[in-house]
Amino acid sequence: MKVHKRKERNQMVIEKSEQIIREVGKVLVGKDDVVEKVLMTIYAGGHILLEDYPGVGKTTLALGFARTLGLDYKRIQFTSDTMPSDITGFSVYNKETGGFDYKAGAVDCQLFLGDEINRTSPKTQSALLEVMEEGSVTVDGITHKMQQPFICIATQNPVGSVGTQPLPDSQLDRFMVRLSIGYPNTQEQVDIIKQRQYNNPLDSIQKVISADDILEIQNFMSSIKMTDEVLLYMTRLCEATRDSSLVELGVSPRGVIALSQMSRARAVLKERTYVIPEDVQNVFLDVCAHRVILKPQARIEGVTARSLLTGILNQVEPPRLGTRRKERKK
Repeated sequence: MKVHKRKERNQMVIEKSEQIIREVGKVLVGKDDVVEKVLMTIYAGGHILLEDYPGVGKTTLALGFARTLGLDYKRIQFTSDTMPSDITGFSVYNKETGGFDYKAGAVDCQLFLGDEINRTSPKTQSALLEVMEEGSVTVDGITHKMQQPFICIATQNPVGSVGTQPLPDSQLDRFMVRLSIGYPNTQEQVDIIKQRQYNNPLDSIQKVISADDILEIQNFMSSIKMTDEVLLYMTRLCEATRDSSLVELGVSPRGVIALSQMSRARAVLKERTYVIPEDVQNVFLDVCAHRVILKPQARIEGVTARSLLTGILNQVEPPRLGTRRKERKK
């Protein structure tokens, strides 16, 4: 009976996911792979860092997801004078009660878009740490729970460092994935122009699921099976980043957990109730590239985090799950 219910729920998630990707695809033409990975991150209960050039659709992507997922959405444009209280909220004295009333900040929502997060001070950037990790903020010693689910999508421009403050390593580690949308090809650009000639495609997006549905799907992720062989494979991949002579700081244990959660989410979208090595390989670079800090020698040799991780994927042998299953049947 439990197996039957699990299959029904898995089928429901697959059908809803296809609808969500289709709806967001109305406003982000030709980028289904990025849309799919953002959805996987949401299912895995993580946060997304979009690092890309201006005008490629980062804000549109966040708005599209907010509408089709039925989430309460807020956006803040980070600048040099943005204060931590703009994020977390603040206390205001109430002369009638003689106490202080809490006024919620921008993170009092379910999907929060922090635009150009690297244009604000480290103090303001760090205001997001607690809410991203624990879903709460502490103001004047009092902890306030935020709405659930809470999803943070932050953007930053990789080109042009004037007036920017690089995200500290601890902040980067809170983002489950770092993704890039990239420029559309010629035909996709033509389609975008035609699409926006008379209407805003955001107005046509339909709500597919609700916040409660997302919480249910996030809980469902724990039922996706992962063998010890796959767990060991993920661990070896991440350990290889720490052992490399070109790496100053490798993937943290939080990164290994994020890799397992994303692998489970991909398995669901691929209509499976178990994780295979291909799931791990598909998300490895997106989960781990921003967690790796290279030594100066790597930059001299022209090695990037993604190229180094690609090399590790080629070096570490994945488990042969299919072969082992056949042997057991015999």
